[in-house]
Amino acid sequence: MRNWLRRICAQPHFSFSHFLIFSISTFLISCGNRTSAPQDEGDSLAFKYATGITITQHQGYTEVVLANPWKKGKVLHRYYLVPKDSQTSNAKRQTSNFKLQTSNGTVVYTPVSRAAVFTTVHCALLCDLGMGDRIVGVADLKYIKVPYIQEQVKAGRITDCGGGLNPVVEKIMDLKPDVIMLSPFENSGGYGKTEEIGIPIIECAEYMETTPLGRAEWMRFYGLLFGCEQQADSLFAVVDSSYTALRDKASETGQGRSVLIDKMVGNVWYVPGGHSTIGQMVKDAGGRYPWAADSHSGSLSLPFETVLERGGETDVWLFRYSSDHDITNDELLAEHRGYTQFRAFRQRQVYGCDVERSLFYEQSPFRPDYLLADFIQILQPGLLNDTLKYYKPLK
Repeated sequence: MRNWLRRICAQPHFSFSHFLIFSISTFLISCGNRTSAPQDEGDSLAFKYATGITITQHQGYTEVVLANPWKKGKVLHRYYLVPKDSQTSNAKRQTSNFKLQTSNGTVVYTPVSRAAVFTTVHCALLCDLGMGDRIVGVADLKYIKVPYIQEQVKAGRITDCGGGLNPVVEKIMDLKPDVIMLSPFENSGGYGKTEEIGIPIIECAEYMETTPLGRAEWMRFYGLLFGCEQQADSLFAVVDSSYTALRDKASETGQGRSVLIDKMVGNVWYVPGGHSTIGQMVKDAGGRYPWAADSHSGSLSLPFETVLERGGETDVWLFRYSSDHDITNDELLAEHRGYTQFRAFRQRQVYGCDVERSLFYEQSPFRPDYLLADFIQILQPGLLNDTLKYYKPLK
């Protein structure tokens, strides 16, 4: 190199400016060569409906990014799923490059073989995926209506870890779970002692999706976590096909009946927003909803008078309740005398869903086709001949 450079400099008319330009060019070329190594950008796992989750599969690990549903453009959580038994991954995660890359997220070693689950809906999903035996602990047991979970707790094979907001962390630590699955909430202030014990927390934020199929599609993420991707993909394919067929059937007949959703809780009536999953399902069932044009994806907290003004003349009224028996029209009226002003009540077109004695909360988030079938039968009578799964007409 030195001899070659000496010959260049010895050429006639070669000045210092020529040398400076030559040196800079050589430096830039050299730097370019050092930074041109190919990067592992990974392969994205395509989601058909879900918008709040992104999954990218890299060599040796999978990156999962959950969008913050309450702060647009922000990340709620980032996970790095690393196979437990992969030699490639074991070697890769020992490198300083991998440790640096995962410093902005949570590493989870998969497949998860022991999980503490704080929500009844995810207990039900894992049982549907054949992963019920991976659940070693639960929270809020009294709200978990999954028969398998109740049986295993009684048998001592699943531990009751107390309340979801204030679990007994000592019990969780004794279980040595790979992950803790729970639902995040806006302005929750964190998870207290639960996030201080060093066990990865899986924030199950699928309930913030604005479409029923988008919410259900998150089962594919949970399938990756537990090593049952094929089961999850197959189940979602069934849900997608069933829901789509029901929606298409409902659309053939035109608009069905108008509907009011839920009832007073204290001094407030929580009405599903027009862009909520319930609002979307009413639309997919061919129903007419007074708040269909509303842009909220959650619930609206409204006074009785506002609901009466906009929804007082709807054809049908559907609501959820918790009881050990079927509620009657008289019992409903005892809660609020103003219900007599609703046309649906006067004409006895009121349907109740007892969440205490049905699996509404356990099934409907990941099997929205079940709930859509109920909506279609109520809002478009005679279109389907199935038995109502969740709702019953009040006596």
